[in-house]
Amino acid sequence: MTLLTRLITVTPFTRVRRHHALEHATLQILAKNNPRVSMMGYSDVRGFWLVGNVSTEAVRDAVDEALSRLRAGESQLAIHPNCGTNFVVTGLFAGAAAWLVMAFSQGSWRRRIENFPLAVAAGTMGAVLAQPLGLKLQARVTTDAQPGEMKVMEIVVYEMRGVVTHRVITRHT
Repeated sequence: MTLLTRLITVTPFTRVRRHHALEHATLQILAKNNPRVSMMGYSDVRGFWLVGNVSTEAVRDAVDEALSRLRAGESQLAIHPNCGTNFVVTGLFAGAAAWLVMAFSQGSWRRRIENFPLAVAAGTMGAVLAQPLGLKLQARVTTDAQPGEMKVMEIVVYEMRGVVTHRVITRHT
């Protein structure tokens, strides 16, 4: 068993992956029903947070639907195009490609400045190449679309300075 496989199967990590999948599925359902509302989420070992101006009833309905649909096999709901996983992979690829061009730019500052357009092009190519990898990492590492016996125990709403945040707390049996 590889280190990555062991890490992925550790209970706290599995919980976070399942919460991450449920968070994504919930956000996709909420976005479909509230297309003009900006939202974001963050998953942890106890559940997940949703930030966005939506009602607690809408969150509860979306979480219930997301859990039901994931259990029914709609694993594509666990993959979100605006996931931080995608942004991190894109940043790494773009930054590394640009850095490599600049690292191999020999000579004066003038020569390095002349290579700057090449660094930008390499960074852009890195960003393009990263797109499918970010989605694959979500599907295989950072989410688990099989919720198992997860149950939503509580949804708590917080509001500060007009920002609505919901805390979704789960239990795994």
